[in-house]
Amino acid sequence: MERRLAAIVCADVAGYARMMGADEAGTHAAFKAHRSAIYPVILNHGGRIVKNTGDGFLLEFPSIVGAIESAIAMQTLMAERNTHLPADRVMRFRLGVHMGDVIADEDEVFGDGVNIAVRLEAVAVPGGVAVSEKAHQEASKHLSVELVDAGSHRFKNIEEPVHVWAWEPGGSETSGRKPNEPSKSTSNLPAQYRTAIVGVLPFANLTDSTDEYFSDGLTEDLIHALSLQSFYRVLSRSSTFTFKGKGLSARLIAREIDATYLIQGSVRRSGTKIRVTAELIAPETGEQLWTGRYDRDMGDLFALQDELTTNLSAALAPEIYRAEASHPARSSSTDLTAWDRFLRGLSHYYLQTKEDFESSIALFREAIALDPTLAIARAYLGTILVQGVQYGWIRSTSELWAEAMSLAESSVRLDPRSSFAFSILSYMHAMDGNHEAALDAARKAVKLNPYDMGARGVLGICHLVAGEHREAIELFSMAVQRGNSDPRYKWAALNAFSHYLLGQYDASLSWAREALYLNPVHLQMLTVRAAALAQSGRAEEAADATKVLLTNYPGLTVEKHLRNFRWKAPADIAHYRDGLLKAGVPSTRLTIVGAAKS
Repeated sequence: MERRLAAIVCADVAGYARMMGADEAGTHAAFKAHRSAIYPVILNHGGRIVKNTGDGFLLEFPSIVGAIESAIAMQTLMAERNTHLPADRVMRFRLGVHMGDVIADEDEVFGDGVNIAVRLEAVAVPGGVAVSEKAHQEASKHLSVELVDAGSHRFKNIEEPVHVWAWEPGGSETSGRKPNEPSKSTSNLPAQYRTAIVGVLPFANLTDSTDEYFSDGLTEDLIHALSLQSFYRVLSRSSTFTFKGKGLSARLIAREIDATYLIQGSVRRSGTKIRVTAELIAPETGEQLWTGRYDRDMGDLFALQDELTTNLSAALAPEIYRAEASHPARSSSTDLTAWDRFLRGLSHYYLQTKEDFESSIALFREAIALDPTLAIARAYLGTILVQGVQYGWIRSTSELWAEAMSLAESSVRLDPRSSFAFSILSYMHAMDGNHEAALDAARKAVKLNPYDMGARGVLGICHLVAGEHREAIELFSMAVQRGNSDPRYKWAALNAFSHYLLGQYDASLSWAREALYLNPVHLQMLTVRAAALAQSGRAEEAADATKVLLTNYPGLTVEKHLRNFRWKAPADIAHYRDGLLKAGVPSTRLTIVGAAKS
């Protein structure tokens, strides 16, 4: 046995016995789903689960700051998960946090340090955290939130009184909340803006009952993965699993749970093969918005489940965005709100033409003017400004890049839990040559949403600008395989650059061809195609490619084009310049012909 100083968090569910009495199976399933959802939060703060109890768990952390921050993060996540549930299905934890001596015996811990944490949990308000005076003294100067003095308490079997500090969701608003009333959403995107409600129905198991755990687990993981997006609301497991095996129509289920979209699917196993099918439907019309099928070999089931969850989430999330954008005005009012304008801008953005880009920019600006706190509109506006420059549709100016950076920074400030916001911030830093800042923001984006292929691809951009092209290609290829329907990210174009810089010109041309198929006048793809052809020794084709490039962008010169490239390795810039010059792109131009765009 070992005696050590440790930070202990004890948790239980308020009113668990009552909930079990009303619905034993549903309550147990909901508890497991919530525990699975907060497990990454525990790990992200360095904690470990010491023990699972019937209605709670005991955690140990090496740092008291990590323990308190993890407890608050868990309660914040639980408040969001509870927001859209009926009152009788809301599940709220009470958390107690203490730092003290414990006795460690194998994987368990004992002693007064544990006992005090258990007692503190009992005095925490549902959805709140109770922290001992000792823990508060050690951690308070390092915390980003303030705790409230909750007075001194005497606990059974604890000799000295314990002074308690408390954190409650929503601050002072919590004390006025009625019993069993759901907590307000903690998302920085206001609830009235997240108009779409998504329900994930239990995936049907089409083989024998021994595979039921896999289909249920896949459904639970998909609910968690989709819930990390802030654009829409995702109903919890307990809302949709009640319909398992009932044979009800999607339309009836959607009306029962007030879902805008439903996701349903099936799992079938044959020998060592497994097939998963899924579809996204608009239940009111019965329209199938997306369908996918995944065939895999059985192996490590947990790894397989994680891969399938990632694939499904990456495919479904942008399709929900696309579906919402195609129905931009849900309000019957003629006085459009900021959210209406944002959705209308999004509908133009998905059309990917120069005219639609201009319409999107105007609508996103209107949305921001109406609601300066609408972070997602800022992130999209920053994205579309940069893409417009890369396509050659918008003139590159220092003012534009400064505005795009400002939009990215304010988006992160307004919605610090958005992986998309951190992705666009990372990209802006990368384009500005701030390589460490870019890498830091990209890692935060991935941490916020490990299922976001956009975030992983932006991490690839950090490798590209740093000259680490094989690592970049690996991430770009993963992103294009799993999230290739999202117009925010141009993986084909990025792959074309990385392959070019590795001297893999045929591959670069293949990726450039893919990008130009979607946008035939994509400035950067016309340039890299000409450079790759020239470096391959295909002089005649390179000359033809340069002619097409200069016909579309007659004011282009090599030096003007390279102004916006902040690649870390001078050899990469030199390599790209060499290819452009070999292709016949003018180095400088003494007379101005047409409009200069780069």
